[in-house]
Amino acid sequence: AVKAGLSALKGFKGTVLVLYGDSPLLKKDTLKKLLDYHIKNNVDATLLTAQLNKPEGYGRVIRDKYFSICRIVEEKDADEVEKDIKEINTGIMVFKKEILENNLKYIRPNNRKKEYYLTDIIGILTKKDCLVEAVKAEDAQEALGINTGAELAGANYIMQKRINEKFMRDGITIVDPATTFISFGTKIGALTVIYPFTVIERDVKIGKRCSVGPFAHLRETVRLGNDVTAGNFIEMVRAKIGAKTFVKHFSYIGDSSLGASVNIGAGTVTANFDGLRKNYTIIKDKVNIGSDTVIVAPARIGRSATTGAGSVITKNVPDNAVVAGVPARTLRKKR
Repeated sequence: AVKAGLSALKGFKGTVLVLYGDSPLLKKDTLKKLLDYHIKNNVDATLLTAQLNKPEGYGRVIRDKYFSICRIVEEKDADEVEKDIKEINTGIMVFKKEILENNLKYIRPNNRKKEYYLTDIIGILTKKDCLVEAVKAEDAQEALGINTGAELAGANYIMQKRINEKFMRDGITIVDPATTFISFGTKIGALTVIYPFTVIERDVKIGKRCSVGPFAHLRETVRLGNDVTAGNFIEMVRAKIGAKTFVKHFSYIGDSSLGASVNIGAGTVTANFDGLRKNYTIIKDKVNIGSDTVIVAPARIGRSATTGAGSVITKNVPDNAVVAGVPARTLRKKR
């Protein structure tokens, strides 16, 4: 893989960073520290290492009596003494491009499985008296690789903990971080409260002073304005919710735009799928939707309109109208 990557760098002179695809917990600051050290100290190769109490499954960093790096040995090729070493190779390495390119050809399949190990290049370089050094990751969790479903679940847990802790440092209240899932990239305004068993998926933006959950599910591209309540047992997807709007319980709001100061009664559903395509619902400002209303999209409910409990909306509702029934009919208009 590295050899193939180098073929795309013909004519390039400089630093090459080698990353593994199964190390999702690496932090940007750690990579910057590694690169800065390598460049500032004019090192031929720099490893990112970590200290693990249980290093099983990782290559060990072998040092001499002067604490200089000699080589890396993979666990399957390590003897019992080497297996006791706690300093492991994360697989993240930085090279001078010409050093890497000129020495790849010396790697041989000399281990038990006849595989080519990129890590063998470290022993090759040290035997040539090249300068090889290491930067140790401050957080050993950054070194965790993903090879099984259990390891993926563990990495997800660590990443979620990082995300939730950052939001709490920024002034967001997460009542129970252990039961709250928030996707990377979510935007949440100050003084918002997230209650337990809430799931917030990708590309969601939440305004200031909102209340979300418990048991809320905000799916992709949901937008909540300031002072919105998205309460218990609600699902939203591709929805824009205006300021001071309440969607408190047992509702599905999909492919919809709700204005400001709207009240959505319990059990409301925007029926957005007609069997062929998703259709859009527009609810204007200050609308009051009665409990168990079904809005069959496409539909538009005008400003300050009211729907009676159990109504099925199959056509547009004018401004200030009061509608009820199955299908809903206009009963009167508000003055």
